[in-house]
Amino acid sequence: MGRRTQADRDAMTTEIGFALFAGAVLAGAAYFGVTEFLPNLFGSLRGRRSLLGPLALTATVVVFVAVVTVVLTRFRRATRPPARAPAEPGGPGPAQPSQPGRTNPDS
Repeated sequence: MGRRTQADRDAMTTEIGFALFAGAVLAGAAYFGVTEFLPNLFGSLRGRRSLLGPLALTATVVVFVAVVTVVLTRFRRATRPPARAPAEPGGPGPAQPSQPGRTNPDS
């Protein structure tokens, strides 16, 4: 891997910050969803508040890790240089005009 420019380092820092922020926001939404929305949706969970704490904590951690992983993986794939296809012997060479002496096939 070659040397990174300052712009590359800045882009990575920004992307890490975005991943952490998005992960925290969505993890908070997951926690709220489990602790507040889920008991209201299913009335039978009202008496089982002791189950909601560990469930909310698990959902929060899973959502945070998943969001951070997805965001950083997409960023890495987007910044990776495209892989070069190996040259095939006898395969298509550089693009050439269809008729000798002409630079554009439509001319």
